Amino acid sequence: MSKLIVAKFGGSSVADFDAMSRCADIILAEPNIRLIVVSASAGVTNLLVAITKHCDISERYVCYQGIEAITLSVINQLQQPECVAAEIKHLLLALKHLIENGGVVYGAAQKDEIQSFGERLSSVLFAQVLRERGVAGLCFDIRQIMRTDSRFGKAEPQVANISALCGQHLQPLLHDNIVVTQGFIGADELGQTTTLGRGGSDYSAALLGEALSASTVQIWTDVVGIFTTDPRLTEQARCIKEISFDEAAEMATFGAKVLHPATLIPAMRRNIAVFVGSSREPHAGGTWIAKEVKERPPYRAIALRKSQTLITVKSPAMLHAAGFLTRVFDTLSRHQISVDLVTTSEISVALTLDENGMSTAFSASVEPALTELKTFCEVSVEQGLSLIAVIGNHLHGSKGIPGDLFNTLERVNMRLICHGASKHNLCFLVQDADAANVVKQLHQRLFTAG
Repeated sequence: MSKLIVAKFGGSSVADFDAMSRCADIILAEPNIRLIVVSASAGVTNLLVAITKHCDISERYVCYQGIEAITLSVINQLQQPECVAAEIKHLLLALKHLIENGGVVYGAAQKDEIQSFGERLSSVLFAQVLRERGVAGLCFDIRQIMRTDSRFGKAEPQVANISALCGQHLQPLLHDNIVVTQGFIGADELGQTTTLGRGGSDYSAALLGEALSASTVQIWTDVVGIFTTDPRLTEQARCIKEISFDEAAEMATFGAKVLHPATLIPAMRRNIAVFVGSSREPHAGGTWIAKEVKERPPYRAIALRKSQTLITVKSPAMLHAAGFLTRVFDTLSRHQISVDLVTTSEISVALTLDENGMSTAFSASVEPALTELKTFCEVSVEQGLSLIAVIGNHLHGSKGIPGDLFNTLERVNMRLICHGASKHNLCFLVQDADAANVVKQLHQRLFTAG
């Protein structure tokens, strides 16, 4: 199994029967693919999330009917639907039971249980699609081995437990079967269903690749690899053929949506190559992510992340005093607030928070922290900002690089600049309204000019 490949297929790749059939073609063409990790079919997770947000049962049922329609559209095109009809019916009835008996407001554990149904349904369907193509496809419940803590909504995987359980329950199945399992979900030590956070299927695949010592983790999505920037922002964006772990990690962290930010951590620990490609165009190439790459250009890509909040804390007591920064970050840590960028002056600290990462819980998480900060310093909050990250190599030690960027942006109001902390990125904040144009200007200057 030294050449084992773990292949993950995203929501658009398992959106319907035709999409699943294209994925089956990919698997049949590569005998080393033995483990398949699937997301929920496109649109299903959104409907499941909507169920957890609606208080009115009739609105929940509308969402349920949408999920049922997506599921039945696949079943109706199977050659032997009776093979999975009972299991699918059982899952849909279990979901309906949660809708009918969930109360007015769902708790955190109930939300994770409900959101798990997307992957549980798609994995059953996809395993049957493989079986009808002559493959020994087996659907495996990942909750048997994807052990996490009980932080519902964004559970933390327990790597050592996952590895041990994987060797015990999953690895023996791979010799005689192609195993289909679920991304995004896991279970705590009490057997309660947990989720790894939105987009966590990539992370699941990487964790399983690490536990199984896979040679490659493939991420199949709806785009042909990782691009120099979001192709929706400029037509000049181009696919990157290869990129280092460090560069890709910076891109994922600072807004590139092709990969979940945590995906590369397990791959880096075991030095497992990661491939990103399009299930619609599997022969169009893609992007390889590895520890060693042939070229390390100064500029590799530009990432954009909108909806950033800038918090500035100021106190004259900070001047020549020890402990002020410790107190600020201790406050943020106790409220479980993650900080991205930080800059300091003599008596103030500016830091950025990602509103998207906190979803609707942003205000509820941040307000208590701000109240506490205000007891010992002045606090100002700015919103409507975008973080732009220029990703590359040796950006802190190459002559002329900051000048290239700043000359291009001489008429742009940059609210914060962070340079030097990493050799792989230079980050700055601009107004949301300016962000798309700034990315386009930078891309023209750094990747297509001359």
